[in-house]
Amino acid sequence: PSRAPRRASQHALAAMKSAFLGLVSVAVAQALASGVTPIQKVVQLLADFETKIIKEGEEGQKLYAAYSEWCEDRARQLTHEIKTGTAESESLKAAIAEEVATTTSLTAKIEDLAAAIATDEADLKAATHIREHERADFVKEEAELVETVDMLNRATSILEREMAKGGASMLQMRNVNNLADALKVMVQASAISNADASKLSAFVQTTQRAKEDASDAEEDAELGAPAAAAYKSQSGDIVEVLQGLTDKAEEQLGDLRKKETTDLHNFEMLKQSLEDELKFANKDLSEAKKGLSASGEAKATAQGDLEVTTKELKSDVEAKSELHQSCMTKAQDFEAETKSRSEELNALAAAKKAITEMTGGAAEINYGSAFLQVVAGRSTLASGVDLANFEAVRMV
Repeated sequence: PSRAPRRASQHALAAMKSAFLGLVSVAVAQALASGVTPIQKVVQLLADFETKIIKEGEEGQKLYAAYSEWCEDRARQLTHEIKTGTAESESLKAAIAEEVATTTSLTAKIEDLAAAIATDEADLKAATHIREHERADFVKEEAELVETVDMLNRATSILEREMAKGGASMLQMRNVNNLADALKVMVQASAISNADASKLSAFVQTTQRAKEDASDAEEDAELGAPAAAAYKSQSGDIVEVLQGLTDKAEEQLGDLRKKETTDLHNFEMLKQSLEDELKFANKDLSEAKKGLSASGEAKATAQGDLEVTTKELKSDVEAKSELHQSCMTKAQDFEAETKSRSEELNALAAAKKAITEMTGGAAEINYGSAFLQVVAGRSTLASGVDLANFEAVRMV
């Protein structure tokens, strides 16, 4: 950088030398034509040249000041944009990270909710299936018990009616030892049908097994194979047995219906609970899916904005670097131009001073064409100023 201004100064001096020689030639010609001495004309032209250089310097200074101010404003603007872009980039990166975390959380929540919903749906389906079977079993058992109670009531009614008549068929009742024999006698007497007798026998056996499971041996003896003492070989005892069976059947029917009511209530409670869980779980699942979609869109938007911001930030950084180089180059050029003008002005001032000192009062003499034959008394040139002095004096 130190060599460039020096070369520029040398070029400027060479240009000034050429211009100065032309100036002197023009001055001599104008002086001969106007009657003014060549020395006066040269001094006047040197002053004009000096004024022109000063004016150019002032204009250059104004232009450079404006350019320097623009450099500062532009640098300040780019610095602000870089700062803003950096902050925005960090904010977008944080937003993206937050959306990634949200997406991960919502994805896990959706998986958990989906699993819970599947479990509740399976439980509800299984519970409904069990309830359907329970209901079917209840309907079947209820119908059987209702029919049994009806048969027992009819059998008891028939037996009591026949006993009241004192028919011959009822005389066989005195010889029966158990309920099974009593049912046979009633069938033979057409008091009940074979089918009814079979169903009643089945009911008695079922009741007996239930009591055996409960370890109630004493009551079992009465229902399974009642001893003669239990019946006392009297038909009245058979009526009591039938009434006891009726009471037992009605008790079982009542228990069955109570159990059905309880089972239905429990099912309805379980169903309501599962349906509520499914309702809220599906609502949460829907909201989680919407949140996941919104998070994905927000993440995509932030990524797009980050890409744009990153490009703009890179462009601003590059622009600032280029601006710095451009402004530095302009400053160096201006410094070189300023130095060159200073050297030109110094050379012009030295030339004017040399002409004045070396010509003395000769400025009043009109030499005409002989003016060009004056020879300077110096033979050694040490600088641009010496060159200007020599040229001025030589031409004079």
